[in-house]
Amino acid sequence: MSDHLREELQKRSEAISTTAPAGLGLPDEVHVYHSLYPLEPGGPERRKWFGGWASSVYKATSKIDGSPVTLRRIEGFRLMHEIAFSTVESWNKIHHPNVVALREAFTTRAFNDHSLVFAHDYHPNAQTLASVHFVHKPAPSSRTGRSHHNPGSQPHIEEQVIWSYVSQIASGMKEIHAHHLAIRTLDASKVLVTGKNRIRINCCGILDVVSYDPRQSVEAYQQEDLVSFGKLLFALCCNNPSAMNNLPKSLEIIARHYSGDLKNLALFLISKPNPNKNVDHIFEKFGAKLAAQLGAAQVYADQLEGELMGELENGRLVRLLCKFGFINERPEFNHEPQWSDTGDRYIIKLFRDYVFHQVDEAGNPVLNLTHVLTCLNKLDAGVDERIMLVSRDERNCLVVSYKEVKSCIDAAFGELARRSR
Repeated sequence: MSDHLREELQKRSEAISTTAPAGLGLPDEVHVYHSLYPLEPGGPERRKWFGGWASSVYKATSKIDGSPVTLRRIEGFRLMHEIAFSTVESWNKIHHPNVVALREAFTTRAFNDHSLVFAHDYHPNAQTLASVHFVHKPAPSSRTGRSHHNPGSQPHIEEQVIWSYVSQIASGMKEIHAHHLAIRTLDASKVLVTGKNRIRINCCGILDVVSYDPRQSVEAYQQEDLVSFGKLLFALCCNNPSAMNNLPKSLEIIARHYSGDLKNLALFLISKPNPNKNVDHIFEKFGAKLAAQLGAAQVYADQLEGELMGELENGRLVRLLCKFGFINERPEFNHEPQWSDTGDRYIIKLFRDYVFHQVDEAGNPVLNLTHVLTCLNKLDAGVDERIMLVSRDERNCLVVSYKEVKSCIDAAFGELARRSR
């Protein structure tokens, strides 16, 4: 496994196991979830995210299956229409690689108020598109030495990366619209980056409950999704979340740095709603661009599969080592003749010494990891190659094949398994 991938996975594992320090005043349990850990700092700006309601988000652990989840809490919210929960059942059916899955929604008083909580899948160390592309470190001024912040001065996102984002958002949107639902929260602060150029639409289903209005049609919301998609595209191309405030300037920037296809797509998305405007049009008109992203995704999948094959080898060797540990020198069988240092168990014991306990001419231990891995791989494959096993007192010598040693291990482990039942 590459060092970069190993480090990334280790960081994700650490994020999953992180626990909150004492004194935060969080409840021990909320519904079927425990071990809450805050994922976002509080702030007044979050009070406008979901219909003006204050919200907070936590990592938690399900006591049903032990899996980590994200809990989005809408604070001080009283549910007025139970029928609003009906859309949650529809969202439960959506399992798409570019959509953060909604597991359930429920009301609770665990926070000493009336709260509405949405449980989504947890993606460790995820960032939002806004934090990745729109939050920059201040650069020092060349004249004064003081720092200044100018989003437009930052390097523009590569067009290939933007097309990757477009393909993923369009794919997730197509799945959502096909279920007669709408995103309604599509902006840079609610799209998660969960890996290199890997994004997922987040916070789905929240406004369907918080701002429930049976008079509004889903089709109207879907048209709003397309416009929001266009606004997000303008923001990414201009590297400025407020790009739509100056449309002529933004179009000039896009024309200068990107292809005409990307500009035409952005204009299509922000155009007025009409019956012919839908997400399928993106695939019909820009399919060639999106096909290139599919190829890149498959190349990356091949790379990960190669890494997985290497880890598969490690798993095989661990299973062999576990069998050695179960079989060798079991104290409860010290007085049983069939478990003494004779027969199959004796061969296994000598083979263990051959693999792990070799010494040089001066009697010093030899720590040769290559020798260990080579022997274990040959043992797992059961090759016919013969080796000489010598007892520690050098009085006994056996010539056996890896295949025969493997048969001895399988037989001894099988007998142990039968005794354990």
